[in-house]
Amino acid sequence: MKQSVALPAVECLDRAALAAYQAKRLGQLLAAIQGRNPFYTRKLQGLSATTGLTQLPFTLKSELIEDQAAHLPFGTNHSEPLENYTRYCQTSSTTGSPLRWLDTRESWQWVLECWKAVFRGAQVGAGDRIFFPFSFGPFLGFWSAFEAGCQIGAHCIPGGGMSSAVRLGMIQHVHPAVICCTPTYALWLAEVAAKESISLADSSVRALIVAGEPGGSIPATRERIEQAWGARVIDHHGLTETGPLSFECWESPGALHINEGEYICEVVNPETGEPTPDGQRGELVVTNLGRTSSPVIRYRTRDIVIRRSDPCVCGRTWARLEGGILARADDMVNIRGVNVYPTSIESVVRTVPEIVEFRSTVSQPGAMRTLSMEIELVEGVDASAISAHLASELRSALGLTVPVKIVDSGSLPRFEMKARRFVVER
Repeated sequence: MKQSVALPAVECLDRAALAAYQAKRLGQLLAAIQGRNPFYTRKLQGLSATTGLTQLPFTLKSELIEDQAAHLPFGTNHSEPLENYTRYCQTSSTTGSPLRWLDTRESWQWVLECWKAVFRGAQVGAGDRIFFPFSFGPFLGFWSAFEAGCQIGAHCIPGGGMSSAVRLGMIQHVHPAVICCTPTYALWLAEVAAKESISLADSSVRALIVAGEPGGSIPATRERIEQAWGARVIDHHGLTETGPLSFECWESPGALHINEGEYICEVVNPETGEPTPDGQRGELVVTNLGRTSSPVIRYRTRDIVIRRSDPCVCGRTWARLEGGILARADDMVNIRGVNVYPTSIESVVRTVPEIVEFRSTVSQPGAMRTLSMEIELVEGVDASAISAHLASELRSALGLTVPVKIVDSGSLPRFEMKARRFVVER
């Protein structure tokens, strides 16, 4: 059963006290990196530790990539000698060159403390058994989850180097209470379980903490996972560059608390960079306050969100991202005058229970771009009716006519980590 965990005082500060706390931490960060971190010493030249946040320049991912290209292999965003760094991670590079990221023992422990806030939100604590059904590689997210879980006294079980069927067997034998994976892989495990006549709803799993994709906050995707597993989905969001940034609490599904004890998060107009009021869509901009050895300051994440700062029923006063990560500005494609995001497509497709897997393809770069869909269906359904229904739903949601093709079962790729269901032909 889920565990009630006492909230640290910083999670319940009133907004004025929280702002003062963040301003103090920001000043400490700026003082600590000035003259020690070559990247930010150059970038913040002429500014002081007392400079207000909004007077600081934005940091773009392209700047960090260019810095690493000019100063191979790790760039200059380091506040310690390289021999002090003990951890290596890198981004998934789904939209370009990967960023390589280093942490010292101290900054890695800061990352783990941020993950402990995710576990508190999911009401996971000492004695809980957590299963990690994937191969970790250089992906930051669940390396940090695994080690943070061990530190809170949970029993953490790795599941790398195994087939999905073997992992399902482990779930049946070791009885984990919590699964950590991507939303895509949660659905794939459910598909394999159905083929193996395994009832996940009768398993020991009470919660799935999902990350790496926005699917955990897409209502139709979330509902499909929860129905298959008979368990609660807890969404989480972070970046290699920022660390574990936001999380869903058990009491308030469908929104992600920002860890405002360790981050300052702004929401700005993606085009102008001007602040966006609470309740309006904008781009999330992040400053991490405790990762001094490899910080990011006013980092433009390209994540599109809606922020609200009213208190939550869970007792936290930290702001929330309503509906999670709504889209990524980098992923938007204009098709005959219509802006299309992958999340918009998934929101429609996942409402059709007969569709097992899908892929959308954008072709003809330029003004004559087209969008088409391939779908796999469960056996024994009326394929033509499902195809027509999906095309109608996509036309209503997107304002586009989208050709839908039925493909053979198992012909579309399955993904353990981040899915690539939105293909843009170049």
